[in-house]
Amino acid sequence: MERVEAELFTPGGNNAVVRLPGRHFPGVLVQGDSLHIVRTEVAEILEACERGDLAEARDTAGLLLSGLDELLAGYEAALSDHGIRRPY
Repeated sequence: MERVEAELFTPGGNNAVVRLPGRHFPGVLVQGDSLHIVRTEVAEILEACERGDLAEARDTAGLLLSGLDELLAGYEAALSDHGIRRPY
């Protein structure tokens, strides 16, 4: 383990926007339990597709997309608040 100082652009906690040393752009710190939820949702979409249940796959994908959109909006707001252009 290496200890480093990082720049924190949002309050700490879930989905904090941070910049690590040596990086030009900040990133989003996703907690392990949140990462596991995203992985589970993707697996549910795949399983629904394999069963041919496209309605369930679409519903789960919509929820996943909504969560990612919220995460991205928070990231973009943090960059804007600190005068940092988006990396895309």
